[in-house]
Amino acid sequence: MANPAFVYNPPVQPYLTILYQDDDILVANKPSGLLSVPGKAEEHKDSLISRVNTVFPTATVVHRLDMATSGIMVMALNKESHRHISKQFELRQTKKRYFARVFGNVKNSEGEVNLPLICDWPNRPKQMVDYARGKKALTHYEVVDVIPKVSPQPVNSAASSYTSPSTSTTSELSETLVALYPVTGRSHQLRVHMLELGHPILGDRLYAHAEALSMAERLQLHAESLSFAHPTSEDWLTFQTPIPFTAYAHYSPAPLSID
Repeated sequence: MANPAFVYNPPVQPYLTILYQDDDILVANKPSGLLSVPGKAEEHKDSLISRVNTVFPTATVVHRLDMATSGIMVMALNKESHRHISKQFELRQTKKRYFARVFGNVKNSEGEVNLPLICDWPNRPKQMVDYARGKKALTHYEVVDVIPKVSPQPVNSAASSYTSPSTSTTSELSETLVALYPVTGRSHQLRVHMLELGHPILGDRLYAHAEALSMAERLQLHAESLSFAHPTSEDWLTFQTPIPFTAYAHYSPAPLSID
């Protein structure tokens, strides 16, 4: 196993953050370190859905976030809503945006990673690229900001446009903030795709090398925006949560485009 030293210690403050709730759906902000659903072991029973179910017993999970990833999750409050929203995820009709702090200088201002993924069974829960057996996995990315080694502050104000890596000194750059737009939803997709791009996500205890791991206490990956059609009204809804990374606490991204 790739995680022999793992000790589950989920955060309790805040215990549960609900962003929206009506008769059909509930949207919550999952903290890093909390499982989306209960694990098999008794000590892994605490999870976001378990906490939600103490208040909304009918809530069910229609998608998941990695334990170490923070951000938005939508849950269904009845069977018809569950079917409707699950179908949207299955047909890739939902829109998602994540933000990640990654190691090094991402040279292109935008691009995509199109690499098929499969479970690395001898080292599970890790995933790996496999062109023969892997399932299609596609991620689009945009560079937002860069931080040089010589300064603890971003080169730009986080609310301004990113500094083009092409105009910066490569040797000075130690990390890049990227916006990630997963088209597919494979397990660990963003983490493995950034690794394969040569820029592991900071604080990633499964995939980051020692230097990238030491640069953050938690995985620097946050599910910041989620858009989907309401299961009853069919109105398009978009939810956002603030980026929890210290250097970008005051960064307010533009609303997620649903075009």
